[in-house]
Amino acid sequence: MYKLLAKINKLLLPSFTKQQLDLAKAKKWQMAIIGWRYYVTKRSLE
Repeated sequence: MYKLLAKINKLLLPSFTKQQLDLAKAKKWQMAIIGWRYYVTKRSLE
């Protein structure tokens, strides 16, 4: 289930790494997306 969710995230959510976003200057909604993507990616690798 998490592998499918990770693929959907990759397609729909923006990649802040490619945009070279500084985490110290990230807004709350950007941090929420980063946290969600991290959580799903971590679970899909287990």
